[in-house]
Amino acid sequence: MDSGEQGRFGTDVYAGRLRAATAAAADAGLAGLVITPGYDLRYLVGSRAQTFERLTALVLPADGEPTVVVPRMELASLKDSAVVELGVAVRDWVDGDDPYRLVADALGGGRVATAVTDAMPALHLLPLADVFGVVPVLATDVLRRLRMIKDAAEIDALRKAGAAIDRVHARVPEFLIPGRTEADVAADIAEAIVAEGHSEVAFIIVGSGPNGADPHHECSDRALQVGDVVVVDIGGPYEPGYNSDSTRTYSIGEPDEDVAARYGVLQRAQRAAVAAVRPGVTAEQVDAAARDVLAAEGLAEVFVHRTGHGIGLSVHEEPYIVAGNDLPLEEGMAFSIEPGIYFPGQWGARIEDIVVVTADGAQSVNDRPHELVVVPV
Repeated sequence: MDSGEQGRFGTDVYAGRLRAATAAAADAGLAGLVITPGYDLRYLVGSRAQTFERLTALVLPADGEPTVVVPRMELASLKDSAVVELGVAVRDWVDGDDPYRLVADALGGGRVATAVTDAMPALHLLPLADVFGVVPVLATDVLRRLRMIKDAAEIDALRKAGAAIDRVHARVPEFLIPGRTEADVAADIAEAIVAEGHSEVAFIIVGSGPNGADPHHECSDRALQVGDVVVVDIGGPYEPGYNSDSTRTYSIGEPDEDVAARYGVLQRAQRAAVAAVRPGVTAEQVDAAARDVLAAEGLAEVFVHRTGHGIGLSVHEEPYIVAGNDLPLEEGMAFSIEPGIYFPGQWGARIEDIVVVTADGAQSVNDRPHELVVVPV
């Protein structure tokens, strides 16, 4: 069984990430990084350790070797990570020891300018600040570019996740039977998400009829009816933990002319945003590409959210495809393109693919049709 089958990448992937993170910390003028359990720790060493009242932290000095500070009773939490294979020093501690002093020592001691992951709880941040003699800054700016630019292994994982969620959407029409509730449909989808290879379900939205006009509706006991437009937004992690996220919209029976016409505009908006993606274009320009198509048809006011969000180990991460974000896109970035239209009390629709920025455009990891899927009745 290789490392990927164990829920992580090969050791060389993590070795490269540690080098890049250390260099980024040095470039930022920091003494180092302190990374507690969360997506950043998982990104850097493949660890799925959890945060408890006892401190676990990866310490990355800008000039020196990395160390993991971990409670002795939690040493087993490192066994599925790449820490041992990487040769990272492990400083275990027991109740009565001062783990924060161990962190400071690993950074060279004294008053140090340090960055911490944004997932660090205050119960660890404040004692660290006391030991350092200065409040740490967030490591978000140091790590953001590393996590935004997906490497080949990450892109492969996103493609596998996308193919798996496509297989689920291919089955959705069989679940959309008039008289069944949204919750009934969601239960079937949850089973299918795992059956098609995901390790778990991250979220399921089944928004039928007027519930489809709520972008973050989940599911309810509303019974499906003939004539309903149904928004189905689903996703979950696929080993080694990279997420799928795809939305398709369904019509139970043939839609009326108004629904069909407005949905056609939404299709054009989604295509325009995907077509706008390429290195050097800003995130806000991609958002505008979708928004301008809808605005030209009088639908600007019913598109009430951003066009997309980055995705990877977390379902929502940078870059965000939204007005005001002048970040230039780079090859390897991965994010959703998901314009939607919402008519309160009536219906809603959304089309979502995950795309990866290529050298000259974008490649989608999803390939299900974008048309309004008509479910025969």
